[in-house]
Amino acid sequence: MNIKDKHEMDYYLLIALAVLIIFGFVVLSSASFVLGYQKFGDSFYYVKHQLIFGLIPGIFALLVTQKIPYIFFKKISFWLFLFSIFLLILVFVPGIGLELGGAQSWIVVGGISFQPAELLKLSFILYLASWLENRGQGIKNLKYGFLPFVVLLGLVSLLIIKQPDIGTLSIIISSAIGMYYIAGAPLYHLFILGGIGGFLFYILIKLEPYRLSRIIAFLNPEKDSLGIGYQARQAILAVGSGGLLGLGLGQSRQKFAYLPEVAADSIFAVMAEELGFIITFLFLILFFYIIYRILKNAYFAPDYFARLTAVGIAVWFAWQAFINIGAMIGLVPLTGIPLPFVSYGGTALFVNLAAMGIILNISKYTKKTPLKGQLIKVKRTRIIKRKR
Repeated sequence: MNIKDKHEMDYYLLIALAVLIIFGFVVLSSASFVLGYQKFGDSFYYVKHQLIFGLIPGIFALLVTQKIPYIFFKKISFWLFLFSIFLLILVFVPGIGLELGGAQSWIVVGGISFQPAELLKLSFILYLASWLENRGQGIKNLKYGFLPFVVLLGLVSLLIIKQPDIGTLSIIISSAIGMYYIAGAPLYHLFILGGIGGFLFYILIKLEPYRLSRIIAFLNPEKDSLGIGYQARQAILAVGSGGLLGLGLGQSRQKFAYLPEVAADSIFAVMAEELGFIITFLFLILFFYIIYRILKNAYFAPDYFARLTAVGIAVWFAWQAFINIGAMIGLVPLTGIPLPFVSYGGTALFVNLAAMGIILNISKYTKKTPLKGQLIKVKRTRIIKRKR
């Protein structure tokens, strides 16, 4: 990174992000209106909570991370990753960890709750980007690249499985594999990873039979429409009843105690029911325009750490959105994953905005032409030099 090459940030990305967040708050306000009143006697409880514990600290995080040269995060990536692991372990400590929805995923300190897995998504991407850059072409070597990568990913996966939070695990694995591929991993490594992933999935089903029940409910929602298939069935009804133009903002019927998790997992279904196909389609265009801008900054990134970081964040957001929306329209089984920048969740919004700040800082150093050459391996598998 050369400070002389610094220029204006990607304002197209910043504007698109601002529009998405404003739209997300409008949708959250409508989706959570009834639930907030029923649970807390305040129709705007979820919006207020998201504003105070998500948006305000998230904007502050974005302003800070977009100012700090991205290379700083490479220097602290290992320690940030270790800190995330430490927080992830704390969720299992009695009196600190909190179980919600059957998952031990939260820590509570001074009445403030925090979800460490959200921070892990970002810190692991930063650490893995640094790790892959340092390995260089060495990642093509089975012993020097592939096996350490599997061990690293396996250690992180064990902590996530222990919670358990399979949705978050799928995001972390997808981001890691996307970065591993972009770094130059051979295809046969990816096939081996696929085989390992399939075996792990089989083991997870054996350990917890409810996961098999979710798959069965996904394949045949009508088989247990009042049990495990209920949410999927109600979500499809909500999306279908929206039609082309929707029932109107605030007019959802499913949010009146019919559809579970209307402020979190199921918020897309409420959005589709109220706003209809046209507005929902425009939302998807906006979301994936943001992904496109992130990938464009990755393509013209000043170095491989920046490129890998941007790719990891793009895969993270895109995969999470796909899983959330796919579950609402019957493409994938339900996993309890929120919709980025829209669903209720202060920790998620805070970390997502911090990640976008890093992308905006990377955008200040992008080149007019993409990186040339590849990372080359030096003798004795030492740190890798970059060549353009």
